[in-house]
Amino acid sequence: MKTDEKQSSTVSHRRANDTMENAGNDIEVEIEDKPYSRCGRVKSHLFELFLPKFNKQSSYIFGSEIAFNAECDRQRQAGVFVIHPLSSIRHNYVLVMVILTFLNLLSIPMEIAYSEEVVGAARTLWKLFNVFSDLLFLLDIYLNFRMGILSDSNEIAIIDVKVIAKNYLKTWFIPDAIASFPVDFIIAIAEHWNDKDTKSLQGAKIMRILMFARILSLVRLLRVSRLVRFFSELEQMSNANLEGVRIFLRVIGLFMMMFILCHWNGCIQYFVPLLANFPPDCWVKHEDLMNSTSTEKYTFGIFRALSHMIGISYGSENPPTNEVELWIVMTSMVSGALMYAIMVANAAAMMSNVDAPSKVYKNKLNHLDDYMTYRKLPRDLRKRMHDYYQARYGGKWFDEREILSLLSKSLKEEILNVLCASMLECTPMFQDRDSSFINAILLELHYEVFLKGDVIVHQNAPGDRMFFIEHGQVLVATDTFKIELCDGNYFGEICLLTRGKRVASVTALSTCHLFSLSVDSFNKVLECFPDVHQDIMSTALARQADLENAENECYTVPCTETESCETVENPTTSGLNDHAEEELGEPSLGTWRLNWMK
Repeated sequence: MKTDEKQSSTVSHRRANDTMENAGNDIEVEIEDKPYSRCGRVKSHLFELFLPKFNKQSSYIFGSEIAFNAECDRQRQAGVFVIHPLSSIRHNYVLVMVILTFLNLLSIPMEIAYSEEVVGAARTLWKLFNVFSDLLFLLDIYLNFRMGILSDSNEIAIIDVKVIAKNYLKTWFIPDAIASFPVDFIIAIAEHWNDKDTKSLQGAKIMRILMFARILSLVRLLRVSRLVRFFSELEQMSNANLEGVRIFLRVIGLFMMMFILCHWNGCIQYFVPLLANFPPDCWVKHEDLMNSTSTEKYTFGIFRALSHMIGISYGSENPPTNEVELWIVMTSMVSGALMYAIMVANAAAMMSNVDAPSKVYKNKLNHLDDYMTYRKLPRDLRKRMHDYYQARYGGKWFDEREILSLLSKSLKEEILNVLCASMLECTPMFQDRDSSFINAILLELHYEVFLKGDVIVHQNAPGDRMFFIEHGQVLVATDTFKIELCDGNYFGEICLLTRGKRVASVTALSTCHLFSLSVDSFNKVLECFPDVHQDIMSTALARQADLENAENECYTVPCTETESCETVENPTTSGLNDHAEEELGEPSLGTWRLNWMK
């Protein structure tokens, strides 16, 4: 019994070990060592966080879920600690770093200019935030050596550690290292020694070191490069396909940069007199701000900076009193001009990309006006041409045929099913047909627009196509007969097989949006469906016989708009389905009207 128990225990250990090896994705785990087993599971879980996440962007880049899974397997097989550029942890990290970098770019100038006026718990929290930021930016330098990179073609992610390190050292390593220099530790040490010795010569030296450290801390403003980099990555990862999202992020980024520039300028306005120990002719003393609060000083500094940048005044009653202030004013004016140029350029670029179809439509309309002027067309005809453009395109220019030609066949069929399938179902010869035949017919339909008063079909003209009414109202008329058709009706289907002449004229009573099916396109489809061709021929012959009977028996039928639209509300009752009425006696008035639709 003991031997059996040992054997079963050995087998169970082997099975458990095999299971853990498969689940750990090539991570060897010894089941007997429980602490190492837990460590392996934690390591495996953390490794899964660094893998790409399947979403719209990854699906767009990799093309399919199979390719996405292959990318995950490629990173697992590499077995290195690299954060994939499409992983969720990378997305969250970039979002946090955008917020933290923006806060740093606001706090650094404030600390340099107004740190002496902040005391107590607020000063302690400020120092803790600066120390935390410095440590996190130092950590970011290390993580950049482990951040995967999307190639320029976006076809594959670079997860080779050596390639990533080489690329980072060539690009952003030096600016990031300078911007992450821990100046706050030097300032903290200098302030500690300054508190101990404030009267000796050594204390004066420490004060100068402290002032130099504050000036040196300006290098941390180089973190603005990280803000631009992180913000561009956030824009790329948010949604690469929505133009509205990209424009929104660009507007937010533009206003953030403008606010940061004004903020820096306002803090420097106060920091320069502070370095000179507030000379008597400085603007701080002219505005009587020596004993004011930090908020009031900051407000005046921002006002002075904006006055320089906008160029309306000096922001004060007095001009610059020394060379330093003069250089500050000139720098503010130049930065304001640059800010204005960047704002105008970005606004123009965004406006040019917004509502591009409307702009193309206006250009086409201008070309049309030039043509009509050159040809000296009558005013009424010009108005009708303008009305046609408005009815056809609705103020936005697009080429529907080109758009549909760029789509797959299945998408095109789905779109046309949404637009036209209900109209085909109302036509007797297309009812209860195979879906492949209906889809083939849908691909041959063409969209047409007619204005009120346009003659769509002339009586006795050769019939070359059939029409389906999407929206609008038409009048079908002969010398002895009139009827009105509206949304969902159709006319002219007999010509598809007989190529005969039109038996009536059709005039648009309102702006009509129609779909047409030409004889050539219809015959091309029937060549692929011979069984349907024979069935439709018999239907057409029966319909033609109905028309001849109606022509012999019908003379004049009064018709009102409301009555006619109600009569033809269900066109499927026409044609072959009307034989039941003819067997009972003389064809009804509604049957004659529906027969004359053709």
